[in-house]
Amino acid sequence: MTRADDRPSRRTLLGAASAAVITAGCSTTTNRPTPATAAAAVPPTGKHQAGITTPQTAQPHLLAVIADLTPPAVAVVRRLLAELGETIVALTTGTAPRLLGLDPGDLTVTVGIGPRLVRLAGRTLPGTTDLPPFAHEEIPPAARGGDVLLQLCATDPLVLSVAAAALLETTGLRERWRQSAHRGPAVKVTDNLTAPRNQLGFIDGIVGPHTDPEQSLNLWLDEPRAAGGTIAVLRRMELDLPRFAGLSTDEQEAVMGRHRDTGVPLSGGVVADGPDLGAKTPDGRYLVPAGAHARRAHAAVVGVRMMLRRSYSIDDPAPGLLFVSFQNDLRTFTATLTHMQNGDALLPFTKTTASGTFLILPGFDHQHPLGSTLF
Repeated sequence: MTRADDRPSRRTLLGAASAAVITAGCSTTTNRPTPATAAAAVPPTGKHQAGITTPQTAQPHLLAVIADLTPPAVAVVRRLLAELGETIVALTTGTAPRLLGLDPGDLTVTVGIGPRLVRLAGRTLPGTTDLPPFAHEEIPPAARGGDVLLQLCATDPLVLSVAAAALLETTGLRERWRQSAHRGPAVKVTDNLTAPRNQLGFIDGIVGPHTDPEQSLNLWLDEPRAAGGTIAVLRRMELDLPRFAGLSTDEQEAVMGRHRDTGVPLSGGVVADGPDLGAKTPDGRYLVPAGAHARRAHAAVVGVRMMLRRSYSIDDPAPGLLFVSFQNDLRTFTATLTHMQNGDALLPFTKTTASGTFLILPGFDHQHPLGSTLF
């Protein structure tokens, strides 16, 4: 580990971020070849952490690393988060030697803390509650919960493992579990929004808080110490692809509540529309079946706000889905999944094998280190 007196100061690293971003992530190192297709840099500082709503179209590759911190003490957490912030700026602006010459491109690193660490900061803060157990779970203890979430996203998958290693080495965190994942082909939903296809063949993540007013209401926390943060839920799920593929296209669409090819709700309209849950056939049947996922998980039906989903496909340890959702109230997720357990036609095709919830910290800059409003 680099000695503290050998490292550039936090102010120096964070102050350099804006200049590095202006040059679109170009390294200060001379003679480094930059690929013609290198993705533009994403600012690591600001009101919100990167990797949630920026970039607007999520990068195609993700690595989630869940780790534990020992001992869990306020001073230890404060130092850990400050070091993470410094390292994130160095990595995303291309100034970290640990990148080994790789161009970070559009690398983003999003940091969250688990309920145990949130309770250290204050028992009335959002994010102090662990996820309860749900049906269709087979989660070993080592894959449930965790103290720290590092969500790394990039166009170049090679940079993710290198950056993750640098973050773990800098902080001394003990890795609990990790998951690599990727986004399917993007499908245009509106002029400003795309969504990927998942391994079931359906467009994933169409409905959500995509505008600034919607995000203010549904996504961002307004509690003073956590303002600008949000609550994340991660769920790794295996999918029973052979059994789902054995259904006819009509049966698959009845499970999901949308047309597979276009993403349009079975009630009609365009792909960006939410389903019309009251629409019926002339003989009185609901166009969106009672057990359809689009109905059972609908925020208005459940009685909660919307969640922002950035779901990814996975191949290992089994074909499936890494479900990532952001919301400003954990009940948005827990109430939705509880409602789904009572008749959602999609759930029997899933098995959750890892799970956790994390308070995503507010954004940071050279005057406000990562996590400083809490610790």
